[in-house]
Amino acid sequence: MARMNMIQAINSAMDIAMGRDEKVVVFGEDVGYFGGVFRCTAGLQKKYGKRRCFDAPISEGGIVGAAVGMGVYGLRPVVEIQFSDYIYPAFDQLVSEAARLRYRSAGGFTSPLTVRTPVGGGIFGGQTHSQSPEAIFTHVCGLTSIMPSNPYDAKGLLLSAIEDDDPVVFFEPKRIYNGPFDGHHDRPLTPWTKHDLGEVPEDYYKIELGKAKIVRPGEKVTVICYGTMVHVCLAAAEESGIDAEVIDLRSLLPLDLDCLVTSVKKTGRCIIVHEATKTCGYGAELMSLIQEHCFYHLEAPIQRVTGWDTPYPHAYEWDYFPGPYRVSRAIKKVMED
Repeated sequence: MARMNMIQAINSAMDIAMGRDEKVVVFGEDVGYFGGVFRCTAGLQKKYGKRRCFDAPISEGGIVGAAVGMGVYGLRPVVEIQFSDYIYPAFDQLVSEAARLRYRSAGGFTSPLTVRTPVGGGIFGGQTHSQSPEAIFTHVCGLTSIMPSNPYDAKGLLLSAIEDDDPVVFFEPKRIYNGPFDGHHDRPLTPWTKHDLGEVPEDYYKIELGKAKIVRPGEKVTVICYGTMVHVCLAAAEESGIDAEVIDLRSLLPLDLDCLVTSVKKTGRCIIVHEATKTCGYGAELMSLIQEHCFYHLEAPIQRVTGWDTPYPHAYEWDYFPGPYRVSRAIKKVMED
């Protein structure tokens, strides 16, 4: 086992994928010589050459459009959108082309494309470097949406994404690139090197897409979360003193509904936490599914803890960010209802 942060784990996954399959190519803005704005692709161009790891023009639509064509002709492109805030120009290529290709060709063509993109706030990036647009992509049939919460999962899930024959949007919570962030911004960051999930095998392994993970067993309430919010929810559960079961979705679509339903039927109470805005956020779909499948087991109304329905504010970062206090308050409220 090596000690890796999430950046190193993601880099290791791409390195292994490129070494195993010469059809895997990596490209995007500044990913070649510079190694990516967060250094996730550092060293790949030097090792595999400019034909397999290269820089692209500042054109997200062009990057993804080119990747769709590469996939049709047998390559496995892994592209980086520098910040998820800039993924919208590529939305039409992802929805109208990549996600529909297998269906419209009756299985004749596939789109083995992986789109990596940093997501979320907590870094004082303001409204154009802090967005969480994952719910938009979970609405699109034909796209897989993944968001890991730690280095071990990030590497295993990314290798599975790269080898998948259909398009995957791989969201990387930038706030936890270097260590698990529990929402207490006034405390020192614990690096991944001092965390159990910072232990990552250096060789090849995969984690199945579409499988959630119970990261904290409990009996009283189910807390559903993903990405950075996993660590916030773990801190909130500990601080609340309530026996909460915390589930890390890992995969937003496909969703491990069986895991969620089993947990909520056991606890009778449910809280859903995500950093994105509340209205039409992914939590709304989760809430609907829990209500549909667990109605007669619920002892209290489902609670949501989310970002606010505003652009991500620079000056009021920690008022927007769903921290452990807000999550703890929701846990206590659902126990009182």
